[in-house]
Amino acid sequence: MPVLYTVGLWTVAPAVKLAWRPKIEGQEHIPTTGGAIFAGNHLSVADEFFLGSAVSRHISFWAKEDYFIGTGLSGMFFRNLMGGLGAIPVHRSGGRAALSAFDAAIPVLQEGGLVAVYPEGTRSPDGRLYRGRTGAARLALAADVPIIPVGTIGTERVQPIGQALPNLRAGDVTIKFGKPIEVGAWRDAESASTAAREITDTVMMAIQSLTGQEYVARYAPKRQSAEE
Repeated sequence: MPVLYTVGLWTVAPAVKLAWRPKIEGQEHIPTTGGAIFAGNHLSVADEFFLGSAVSRHISFWAKEDYFIGTGLSGMFFRNLMGGLGAIPVHRSGGRAALSAFDAAIPVLQEGGLVAVYPEGTRSPDGRLYRGRTGAARLALAADVPIIPVGTIGTERVQPIGQALPNLRAGDVTIKFGKPIEVGAWRDAESASTAAREITDTVMMAIQSLTGQEYVARYAPKRQSAEE
């Protein structure tokens, strides 16, 4: 069972707001109560910081297990970072291990908590928006909660892939929240996999409308390690 950390982003949110003063749009779509999934594009490790700075409630994040098992100074940095973010490890080996992230996230959502997922599965290597994986949709169906699209713009300049420390003079960052996508209409679909794919495609289109990114109809290539 993955560890679900309880330390919130409140520990870093004030610093993010002070250093970068991100612009927030669509705040009316952020739920004040009840469970929900934030599904966003993924440009940088800094995405989690900025999302957390825009939402006053605690958010639990899905993150690949590589971030929890790294070695050396970089490994220690990412382990501490994931703990502070309230991250839920996602195992990529498949089978029961891969489903453990669901085991941790569903009770959080059913108890009225928030979970953030990046459907692309990894950071975009070139700033484009790649095809979404269906985990967020399946989680929303299982927990019976809405998905809130999130579009983040500018974080790739704050902390580019491969850079350990953020840039304090990176330019403007904007976080946009879209209208919640209710998954109830897909609950009675004959095929659960078809429903999950349709929901995911709907979410990715909503994200694209927020960010204006070029869409790529294939999965983003995976990197070999958390440090890359």
